[in-house]
Amino acid sequence: MGALGRTVVARNRHARIIGLGDRRGPSVYTPCLVRIEGDPPLDESLAPFSFTRDGSKSPAILSLHTLIPEMDVSSTSLMSWDASEGQHLPPTLSDADSGELGGDSSLMIVSWQTLHHDPRLMDTDLAPDVVVLVDAPQLVSSGELFVQALITIRERFPAALVWTPGIGGPDNIALLSWFGVDLFDCARSRTAAVNGQRLTMHGPRPLEKGEDANDWIRDWQDSLHFVRSSIRTGNLRELVESQAINSPQSVEHLRRHDSLLKSRNSPLARHVPETRRFQFNSSSSRQDPLVYDWKNRISNDYTPPKHCSSLLVLLPCSERKPYSQSQSHRRFSRHIPFTCVDEVMVTSPLGLVPRSLEDLWPAAHYDIPVTGDWDADEISMINEMLHDLVSRVGYNIVINHSGIELLEISDDVEIIDTRNGLRAGSEDALNCLETTITESVEKLGLKGPKGHRHRLEVYRSTSRFLYGSDYWLNDVRIEGRPPRWRIEKGGVQIAQWHPKSGRFAFSKACLPILDDGDVLPRIHLKSEVNWKGDVFVSILESYPDGIREGDDLLVMQDNILIGSARAVAPFWEWKGSPGRVARSHHRIG
Repeated sequence: MGALGRTVVARNRHARIIGLGDRRGPSVYTPCLVRIEGDPPLDESLAPFSFTRDGSKSPAILSLHTLIPEMDVSSTSLMSWDASEGQHLPPTLSDADSGELGGDSSLMIVSWQTLHHDPRLMDTDLAPDVVVLVDAPQLVSSGELFVQALITIRERFPAALVWTPGIGGPDNIALLSWFGVDLFDCARSRTAAVNGQRLTMHGPRPLEKGEDANDWIRDWQDSLHFVRSSIRTGNLRELVESQAINSPQSVEHLRRHDSLLKSRNSPLARHVPETRRFQFNSSSSRQDPLVYDWKNRISNDYTPPKHCSSLLVLLPCSERKPYSQSQSHRRFSRHIPFTCVDEVMVTSPLGLVPRSLEDLWPAAHYDIPVTGDWDADEISMINEMLHDLVSRVGYNIVINHSGIELLEISDDVEIIDTRNGLRAGSEDALNCLETTITESVEKLGLKGPKGHRHRLEVYRSTSRFLYGSDYWLNDVRIEGRPPRWRIEKGGVQIAQWHPKSGRFAFSKACLPILDDGDVLPRIHLKSEVNWKGDVFVSILESYPDGIREGDDLLVMQDNILIGSARAVAPFWEWKGSPGRVARSHHRIG
């Protein structure tokens, strides 16, 4: 047995592209195919594995082979895994601790039943190369059990390649990849061809007269390339939604997956590249855990700048992001002459986006079809979020320039409509907005700081939302030029605001301050490690739960601060993911 080289080259939540072979120049990439008995010739770039099942023995012997020698990074030879299939009870009998376990520590054979009873799964050092969910064809009809099994397997074995035999096809490869599956086979495509159907990216269709029954190979090729491209760009969710609507079962699985992730840590990102876009093109997007997370945090965690906690102004969103760069919001700004106003945009599916958070992911990166119409679910969601926010913060007056019909919040909160059926950017509506704000400021006796003092309070609000603390902003000054303002303390730059990436870029001088204030999560390296490169699982002693892609982290060794890093992998991969989990940023000493 050799050593299967694996390194993550791209990721999108549970979906990943894993390079197989040498880390610097992989021979092939996942998602990919496993060639099974009876398959027509398949290019090794699509199908770098082959599989056989010897049913002459009981239990049957399963064999998996590599087809490219360079996938073995120890001896450059073809690799083989041979293991017993085991004897598995159906999912409905999962409570019964009987049958016979299959697989071994390298080729793990699991079922819904063994996930409940296999004692090997309790071994934290267990790190198989491949995990096969052997009863996937039975589980797939159960809905929730299937999704639970995949989440469990994917997060339990971050370094393993996951295969769900017999259920993948060009029509659901995006969905299964989204769930964390890496390996697929052509069983469904071949069955469809035998029955005069061609299984495409959009589902089955009848074969045309004269059409080659093996043309489905091209569908697999296109699907694999499409999925890999979507993972690289971070847009796999959009592909999943567009494919899922072709199958009621796929829609069910996506909904159940979304629901399960809402009730647990979800592998979301804190920061993304400025080029990343999120297309909210269907109602399914509203159920995305990313949307749920944003709505939940705005309702429960967001706190406005301290001088903006009495007067709330609701504004419509804009096609251009961030909103403040749009022509409509520049007009709004000219008619909002005070800084003691908390401007919050009303949008779908995110609900509410405060001005101080408009540069953050996903608020600055989403696109949605704009019709000007709101459905009942959207109106209900916005009113619910607004009620939670106003009740928690304690605004006295809500000025509604959004055009949404608002429900009464409480007897203590006054709601004033400044649109009265007019367009938001019309002269009459804007004059009404300015007059109402001026009267409200005078009525409440509000005063707002200007210039850098106001900007500092905005940064405090942003910091509290990102890190849960603004300790590091005590006794600082803002210097420089917009939009990348410098933050200095004692004449030394400790950070800079990067609006295009929606984050604070901390300098080395800021690290002790962040450490003293418990502002950032800490990861601890093993004592014997001489830290030179990036952060890999092999050098970690401990790390906190809930790390998100893009998080800034303090690097500790023997409880001493030695630097900082930025997470490139979400929390579940830190248990044993192949490749780096964080990029080094600063080193102290």
